[in-house]
Amino acid sequence: MNGNGTRIYGVTPPISTASPTANEIVLNEKLIDELKRQGSFESEQESQKRMEVLGKLQSLTEDFVRTVSMQKGMSEGMARDAGGKIFTFGSYRLGVYGPGSDIDTLVVVPKHVTRDNFFDVFQKLLRQRPELEEIAAVPDAYVPIIKIKFSGISIDLLCAKLDIPQVPLSLTLEDKNLLRGLDEKDLRALNGTRVTDEILNLVPQTIVFKHALRAIKLWAKRRAIYSNVMGFPGGVAWAMLVARICQLYPNAVSSSIVSKFFNILTKWSWPQPVMLKPIEDGPLQVRVWNPKLYPQDRSHRMPIITPAYPSMCATHNISSSTQRVIMSELKRGAQLMDEIMIGKRQWVDLFDKHDFFQRYKYYLAIYASSKGTAEQQLKWSGMVESKIRILVSKLEFIDSIELAHPFVKEYDKVHYCVDESEARRVADGEQITTTLTSEANLEEAAMKGKNEDNAATEAAPTGTTMTTSQEGKVVVYTTTFFVGLQIQIDPQSKQLDIQWPCKEFYELCRSWAEYDEDVNCICVRNVRNFNLPDYVFEDGEPRPQRQKKSKRKLAETEDTDQKRQRATAVQA
Repeated sequence: MNGNGTRIYGVTPPISTASPTANEIVLNEKLIDELKRQGSFESEQESQKRMEVLGKLQSLTEDFVRTVSMQKGMSEGMARDAGGKIFTFGSYRLGVYGPGSDIDTLVVVPKHVTRDNFFDVFQKLLRQRPELEEIAAVPDAYVPIIKIKFSGISIDLLCAKLDIPQVPLSLTLEDKNLLRGLDEKDLRALNGTRVTDEILNLVPQTIVFKHALRAIKLWAKRRAIYSNVMGFPGGVAWAMLVARICQLYPNAVSSSIVSKFFNILTKWSWPQPVMLKPIEDGPLQVRVWNPKLYPQDRSHRMPIITPAYPSMCATHNISSSTQRVIMSELKRGAQLMDEIMIGKRQWVDLFDKHDFFQRYKYYLAIYASSKGTAEQQLKWSGMVESKIRILVSKLEFIDSIELAHPFVKEYDKVHYCVDESEARRVADGEQITTTLTSEANLEEAAMKGKNEDNAATEAAPTGTTMTTSQEGKVVVYTTTFFVGLQIQIDPQSKQLDIQWPCKEFYELCRSWAEYDEDVNCICVRNVRNFNLPDYVFEDGEPRPQRQKKSKRKLAETEDTDQKRQRATAVQA
């Protein structure tokens, strides 16, 4: 509070408390209209359906806790009083979800209900429900999760056990003492809800924050800079950045917040951290972000610090290259906003799609492939995806590489090959015109496969059915990732040698505990500019037409298992 009793938000006083001008109000109305045209909002009917589904999940949670409690010898009355409650987090809790968005949901249970009970009893209760369409449990994930589709809505379910005997419906998660006695997985599960709630509590006007965040999320996704795993800010980081601008201009409308967002962040003195409140101490012996104490924290290039205890950096994956890309996009956004605010441009111009596939002369295509099920490929490709930022950091060490820009989206396909030889070539990234190939939704295929225990369904791509002509063929799943390279090749050598970063990347991926040389394959190829007849563009993104034939091939190396791997030199 200041001397007048007015609440001050954030770690510094506001820059301005001025009320919006007439022009800013008009621009704000135009922004909301444009967000509606862009499909950012969900219909009232769909939102009501989400609330109904969450109500059913709350009832299921209470049934789950009561069932486990009675299994452990409690009376019916004590079992009923044990409670259980669901909390939402992420885009749904922030109020910035749109059509097709999933709901991040946390199931909070009392101390006698275990994580094993969640994956056993609760999963059985879910499977008994007629509304359940798909389900996949991942108990060994970094944050254990059950993914479901329930009444047509995708939901990610986490579970956290508190060290208390009862979880009433009145429970909130604000009290830091609730974190006592919990293991790391429970702490990670609780963190999403606690951070989301803190963000909403730390903005002056929630409706202004939500509209501004919708605009920034749409912009970041269109410009392909929305992906924590690839080294860009994720959803919670973008939310905290918008929240900080709201704190600095507490009486502004959303259009002004968006304009100030670009203006301030292009001038921000990184690595000065963005914080919504001072970092707090707490009751646990856990690490809290502190660059004075931890050298790793000092290495963070664009630190954005979560407000809930224990505070941590939400942007630790940002590299030198991705920081340059982010800053370039922020500057582009600032220039557009200057023109939008004076009427020279329209809001739609801010949301133009990225030009990643036209921006560079050289690209690396990383192929993660497997012969097996959609679930196996989902795990393998997810592991490879998590290591691409490490490949990027190694590429940055090469003097000739000025920038290594990872693309935020992957491309999943399923291929039906006539024999093992063709399967090997497809796994190595070759485009074979005679191979039946379709785009695949790995997550949906894996969930259906687990739910129906049907190998044919699991192998088939989304929207297709396994036919007689496909039976007996070797199924290969491929996931392709792209990295754009801005390079300055030495005129003497006329080539760029990237053998060592690619070799280390191969070895890193192949050291995965579940790696199976008979199932998994990883290779890297160069694609020298997409403006070639081998590729067509749909909505600004590449679709291969036929096997690419280029005189400029990557040098081949042999690994210890005599597997062909490609990826070593790009010739000038």
